[in-house]
Amino acid sequence: MSFLTRYLDAAKSPFSLLGAVRTATKRAGGTVHNHGGSPGKRLGVKKFSGTSFIYQYVIPGNIIVRQRGTLFHPGQHVKMGRDHTIYATVPGFVRFYKEKWMRGERRFVGVVLEHGEVLPRDETSRGRSRYCGLVDRNSLEYKTQPISS
Repeated sequence: MSFLTRYLDAAKSPFSLLGAVRTATKRAGGTVHNHGGSPGKRLGVKKFSGTSFIYQYVIPGNIIVRQRGTLFHPGQHVKMGRDHTIYATVPGFVRFYKEKWMRGERRFVGVVLEHGEVLPRDETSRGRSRYCGLVDRNSLEYKTQPISS
């Protein structure tokens, strides 16, 4: 081969004038999706309604549901905080129930004062359980045992 043919072959490849080209010996690591971020917010139902025999008892201030938005709406004897947390206002047992609302249904959370009571409460036949924000304790049947000395 003559000098001229070698020079023309070298002009075809851009790396031939530079000499050797170094290549990677390890593959490049890719990026990771959904990595890190913020910790969980511990949302969800904290006190459950249970079966017909097991109902969770709450006292005033107990958190029943932590949520974002209103998945559950407040019913009787509960209130909703500014972050949509539903908490109890009276001591009693937790009940979850559904009511027809416009074209669909809404899920409500309430607290009943007696163990066998159901929600929604029929106020026309049973009367109200609260007056002026206070519980009517005269309507509750407390079974007290006489003190024997």
